[in-house]
Amino acid sequence: MTNASFLDYRMPTCLDLPMIDAVIVEVPNPGHPYGVRGVGEVPIIPPPAAIANAIYDAIGVRMTELPMSPDRLLKAMGKI
Repeated sequence: MTNASFLDYRMPTCLDLPMIDAVIVEVPNPGHPYGVRGVGEVPIIPPPAAIANAIYDAIGVRMTELPMSPDRLLKAMGKI
């Protein structure tokens, strides 16, 4: 078991991601009764997956757990 409880589970935060420039789109959402759109949920999801794919493309090691720390990367490569 990777995480014994939710207390040990580490969620990605803004410190794990590059700066994201928000673009304000002032077009109402026809699928919502008030016409609102989401703002911060979507940009936080793709970067960790992109980083994991970049690691795999570079050295052929799959990083399936967070955090993708140097220690875990070296261990996955068999260097530790």
